[in-house]
Amino acid sequence: MKIKKVGSVIVSVLLTSTMLAACGGNESSGNKEDGLKTNIVTIATGGSSGPYNIIGTALANEYSDEFGINSKSQATGASVENINLIKEGKIEMAFVMSDVLTEAVNGTGNFSEKVENVEQVATLYPNFVQIVTTQDSGIETIEDLVGKRVAVGDQNSGVEVNARNLLAGHGITYDDIQVDYLGYAEAADGLKSGAIDAAFLTSGLPNASVLELSKTLDIKMVSVDPANIEKLAKDQPYFVAMEIPADTYGNAEAVPTAAIMNALVVSSELSEDDVYKLTKSFFDNLETLGNAHQAATEVSLEKAQEGMVAPVHPGAKKYYDEQ
Repeated sequence: MKIKKVGSVIVSVLLTSTMLAACGGNESSGNKEDGLKTNIVTIATGGSSGPYNIIGTALANEYSDEFGINSKSQATGASVENINLIKEGKIEMAFVMSDVLTEAVNGTGNFSEKVENVEQVATLYPNFVQIVTTQDSGIETIEDLVGKRVAVGDQNSGVEVNARNLLAGHGITYDDIQVDYLGYAEAADGLKSGAIDAAFLTSGLPNASVLELSKTLDIKMVSVDPANIEKLAKDQPYFVAMEIPADTYGNAEAVPTAAIMNALVVSSELSEDDVYKLTKSFFDNLETLGNAHQAATEVSLEKAQEGMVAPVHPGAKKYYDEQ
């Protein structure tokens, strides 16, 4: 009798487990149908203190919560590295600058051949070229950088690419300055210690490293003549003349400088349906992204298709066509 009782209990447990598994399987199948085909969306960003990484981390959290996938941001050397990571199939999505993206799709500059598997989701917000120095450096304009020790961003980052191009547009090469390849945080430390005279920290506004630096050091933002930017834009149309607003970093007046639009890109290997859902979620969560970093408040659905420099992914196009 005892044996029969134990056996019936085992059978009952097995039947219950089977039914629960079946229910769980149906639920999972339903979620999968409403979710994504891919289980992973890694978003390549930039330096850990920059807007790319802050916004990318917030976006990855939203993707993970909404779709139940493994989505995370990955701090990198930014634009050039990000596109190479997409090219190599190591990531699914990335933040990049439009100048680097232009080089990638055309196979110029940092890219010896066209990158065929990168497609654009949206034009984002402007990255301002923020050339930072100290009040006692004697540096007023970009031309004054000649002979100075200058941080130009991580090697082959988007910051470094536009620093090199902007300097070249003013007749300045790396032979005319002492170059240090430093990211945001390292450049700020270099200015604080006096190891460098000036630094390019190109990003959305405000840049956390510059903001922090302004609290402990008497900094100055170096100006760039808008007329020179307009001339440069004839050959490199992604450059636009803009101003760093007054009081961004305690600066009494607005500072004229160059800006480059940022882009959100994905691997063309992602399905149309997945990118449609990722694009929709991105725009649905703009308020959350704006709360994470002020730069994201400048992103809008109305301007997302303006100034695209790469082929638009079919999934993103489907989303725009529905609006």
